[in-house]
Amino acid sequence: MGRRPGPRGPRIAPILIPRPVPPQSARLRLRLTAAAETAVRSGHPWVYSDKIREQNRAGLAGELAVIYDRNDRFLAIGLFDPHSPLVVRILHRGNPVTLTPEWWRDRFKAAFDRRSPHFGPETNGFRLINGESDGFPGLVLDRYAGCLVLKLYTPSWIPCLDPGPNSPATLGGLRIIPLLQELLAPDRVVLRVSRNLSPFQAQLPCTDGANLLGHDSAPSVIFLEDGLRFESDVVQGQKTGFFLDQRDNRRRIGSLAGGGDVLNVFSFSGGFSVHAARGGARSVTDLDISPHALASARRNFDLNRNLPTVARASHHQVQADAFEWLARAPREAFDTVILDPPSMAKRESERAGAIQAYHRLTRLGLDRVRNGGLLLAASCSAHVSESEFYDAVRAALRAAGRRWTELETTAHAPDHHASFPEARYLKGFYARIG
Repeated sequence: MGRRPGPRGPRIAPILIPRPVPPQSARLRLRLTAAAETAVRSGHPWVYSDKIREQNRAGLAGELAVIYDRNDRFLAIGLFDPHSPLVVRILHRGNPVTLTPEWWRDRFKAAFDRRSPHFGPETNGFRLINGESDGFPGLVLDRYAGCLVLKLYTPSWIPCLDPGPNSPATLGGLRIIPLLQELLAPDRVVLRVSRNLSPFQAQLPCTDGANLLGHDSAPSVIFLEDGLRFESDVVQGQKTGFFLDQRDNRRRIGSLAGGGDVLNVFSFSGGFSVHAARGGARSVTDLDISPHALASARRNFDLNRNLPTVARASHHQVQADAFEWLARAPREAFDTVILDPPSMAKRESERAGAIQAYHRLTRLGLDRVRNGGLLLAASCSAHVSESEFYDAVRAALRAAGRRWTELETTAHAPDHHASFPEARYLKGFYARIG
């Protein structure tokens, strides 16, 4: 969004709110640079604003844009957002289609059906729609028992949120709430919005963290993960309330930590700790700088004290900066050390520093692992590639001069599958030390 100096100082270009395009308006038509056309044809879901070669008229946030190739043939259709560097998020490519309520229903149901083989009654907290990778660019839908949390990263979906029968037809007649009621019958749907949608707050049907459906306003929801009980702060918590994406790694730790002492660095709400305790760990120690996170971890531990192994495990907590505590605290050693920090690189300019930080964190964590113990190093930084992260961890292990064996590397769980490079943010590295 540009600024232009004027006689009274800078003038900010107005935000065009998302609204249905008048029927008489010509369909928004775009042509791209050759490189962008090739990328879209090969499956990439984003078109950046500097890749638009031709545009027949100004577009509004929330309308559909049709992309044609250099031979004037249909290439793709996507969500247009003139206020984002990602000016088009692709919905469909290949043969032309007409977006109808039935088309949307089939697409929603396909996303839900992809998850059904992976989850049963022991796990009712998981991702139902993973944005672009499920064909819903800029939209995430998570389930926590009977509660759904819908998170938006683009204003293009806002016109589809009104659940009323008289809401205007947009994006092919899509009305998200009635569709979720039909397919999933949730007790509650909570809206969460990304910070970049703050200019559009007045256009939302409710505030961030409020209900789109249902009357229960409790801030947290209890759900099951592999038979364990956890709380999700669906109203104010990070992401949609819980880090569902680490489920598979938590399960692995639970199967490997039996009989030992576990250190959970950047423990947040204690998911790894509870799984380790259920798996028979002798003790678990949460390390986090946030008192709010440690309080959440205590509640999650207490939710599962009915399980004999969790009740027997000794549960400790340390409130401190993780890097400082690992470097300076007395040299207590553990059989399992988990290093799962928040994103070290939120933008490309932070990538080099993040790689150095992962190297340092691995060295510090390694010093806390007993001979024969296990180290899990994880990254959720999309700007650091798999090879860059794994190389940083391996370099730190080699530099320490201890014997180690690489056990496995891990990526996304099935409900968080990633269909293009920028979506592949989650990485895990397991090593046996000594």
